[in-house]
Amino acid sequence: MTLTFDSIKAAAERLKGHIERTPMRRSRTLSDITGADVWVKFENQQFTAAYKERGALNRLLQLTDEERKRGVIAASAGNHAQGLAYHGARLGIPVTIVMPRGTPFVKVEQTRGHGAEVVIEGDSYDEASTFATDLSAKRGLTFVHPFNDIEVMAGQGTIALEMFEDVPDLELLPVPIGGGGLISGVATAAKAMNPDVRIIGCEPAMYPSFTARMRGVNTQAGGQTIAEGIAVKKVGDLTYAIARPLLEDVLLIEEPEFERAIALYANVEKTIAEGAGAGSLAALLAYPERFKGKKCGLILTGGNIDTRLLASVLTRELVRAQRIVSLRIIGDDRPGLLATVSQTIGAHGANIIEVAHNRLALDVPAKGAEFDVMIETRDAQHTQEIIDALRAAGYPPRAV
Repeated sequence: MTLTFDSIKAAAERLKGHIERTPMRRSRTLSDITGADVWVKFENQQFTAAYKERGALNRLLQLTDEERKRGVIAASAGNHAQGLAYHGARLGIPVTIVMPRGTPFVKVEQTRGHGAEVVIEGDSYDEASTFATDLSAKRGLTFVHPFNDIEVMAGQGTIALEMFEDVPDLELLPVPIGGGGLISGVATAAKAMNPDVRIIGCEPAMYPSFTARMRGVNTQAGGQTIAEGIAVKKVGDLTYAIARPLLEDVLLIEEPEFERAIALYANVEKTIAEGAGAGSLAALLAYPERFKGKKCGLILTGGNIDTRLLASVLTRELVRAQRIVSLRIIGDDRPGLLATVSQTIGAHGANIIEVAHNRLALDVPAKGAEFDVMIETRDAQHTQEIIDALRAAGYPPRAV
């Protein structure tokens, strides 16, 4: 079996009226930041907040009556699970989902909320997938693979149809790679519509499965990546065979770029992206020279991120930008010291978030005092102004 442009167009007809036709918009600010001409496809506006609905529904709509009655099963870290569960419930098809331990709580609960039976098993997607395959045989369920399935790939490819309908002259598509279903479908459709378009894959550096296979090397994949939606140790055989001839290159993305991309989507576009969903923007941030001046189509693939993790990412980005800084000050232990420091910080327009006072540190004189002051400023330059003011007041701080 192989994936064809006709099968993607057929999937688009099948999906009409069942999913959102998500917007594609130019981002002036992200274009200025990255140096590329950035157009964003907002797949986080699907009902389940991710593109995975497309492939899951396309597969469900082609089940036989007997297969629908028995039900389906899948292994997923979340978005494929939610798409399958939501549309399975709409169509009256029982759905069982096997999720690996460590799947974000929000994805587990949302999948259950759509009516699916959720089984938590395995420490990785691969272990969960093995368990799901065994369980499908025992229960007589149809296994719906999240990426290594032609009809699932065809469903994902419908994204590219919409992108080129809206922006026909796209030059370059950076596409996140996990198991390879998205990039297989998107690359097939994109190349059929514009043979000159360039396709570049984006993988988490912790999970370079496509890159390793492409280069013929054995690489250890693993670790706690924020892009858990594409944290796959082994790319699909079908997806690799389809996508590899269509790709120009695959770029490896480190964790800080994923975090920065999530923060930029929130701060600039006022929209929520999960780690994997921000992968294409992370590629532009990590390798700006590869995309400079090119009209780039970015698929914001999903927005299902745990709220606590999102808060942490946004706060960490403030720390990276030196807008939140902890300063350690050592001075005489006398009344009014903290008031003087606070007045100096306040007079220069910074906000004190918290203060930790320590009189017992052995590296501080017995008649001295050490305290850490966490402050919020406008930017790195403002932070330096605060540091200079404290130094001039006789209390030279150091960042900790």
